[in-house]
Amino acid sequence: MNTGKNTPAVLAAMATALTIPSFAMAETLRVADSFPVGHYIAENMTKVWMDKVTELTGGEVEFEYYPAEQLGKSKDLLSLAQTNTVDIGYVGVSYVADKLPLAAVGELPEAFNSSCQGTEAYWSIAKPGGVLDEAELAPQGVRMLLVMVLSPYQILTAKQEITDIDSFKGMKLRATGGTKEIAVQLMDATPVNIPAPETREALTRGTIDGVLFPHSSVLPYELEPALAYGTQGMNFGSFVASYVISEDRWNQLSPEIQKAMTDAAEEVIRSACETAEELDLEDKQTMADAGVKFVSLPEEDVTEIGKRMSTIGEKWAKDLDGRGLPGTEVLQAFRDALAKHGAGGNAAASSN
Repeated sequence: MNTGKNTPAVLAAMATALTIPSFAMAETLRVADSFPVGHYIAENMTKVWMDKVTELTGGEVEFEYYPAEQLGKSKDLLSLAQTNTVDIGYVGVSYVADKLPLAAVGELPEAFNSSCQGTEAYWSIAKPGGVLDEAELAPQGVRMLLVMVLSPYQILTAKQEITDIDSFKGMKLRATGGTKEIAVQLMDATPVNIPAPETREALTRGTIDGVLFPHSSVLPYELEPALAYGTQGMNFGSFVASYVISEDRWNQLSPEIQKAMTDAAEEVIRSACETAEELDLEDKQTMADAGVKFVSLPEEDVTEIGKRMSTIGEKWAKDLDGRGLPGTEVLQAFRDALAKHGAGGNAAASSN
């Protein structure tokens, strides 16, 4: 029988409950990407973030994770997130240049020499309220939850020896995304757009002479047996790997869940890029052990390549300005953020 009285035990329980974050109802969110099972980005960023969110919400948020294009092709995952077909979708910005052309600013061969420099600068303009968010992501109805800018890309060849800047003339090099294709052309080589899973076969058959890849993307696709030479200490561009959620789906989440996701991202983005940098060095050594010879180009060639690469950003920005998009504004914001995070110097030279 309810007497209408609150006993001391009941009052104590009520007080305790008020100190615990309130999550209106349990949420199960579907996360989809295109990475092969065990890929280092998924293992060191995506899954770590999901676990952290579950921890911060006391188990009230759980995730169903679908790797390897189980729910859609990489180029379609942005659309699937925009339509809430998936709750959180992977976006490799090179794959969606038609929808997110400004987002490719992080893939330019700018003056950063590590994953963390590129990632932290990019995150500062892509997170909600940043220049890139306001110019492009928000108008597309999405918000970025996670991002990693990969370590600077190197040129890796199957047979042709690398000795100097002239070594690349006439080569057919696998490159994805407009900015990296321009970088290849500026090296007097021909860009070839081939999906990553098909790259090894293309190398062994001689369809291409080499690739633009970071070290840690070589091993997941088992390219090292097909490679013989590689540059080191250069920056021929990068790749932006991100995850987004639609604003509509985001607004359906409680403020407590939103905060947990945001707090987890701030922690995990930093730890993930640090791990990526460590893996980059480890994977470079693994490649060297497999027989890949890494070459430091002559200083005068590094300077010349830097001059060539430095023109890509301005051309990229001018082209977007001509389409009525704030290319120059976004490029300058990224460069300012890079300077703030310790990047600088030769646009083509990195410290790897």
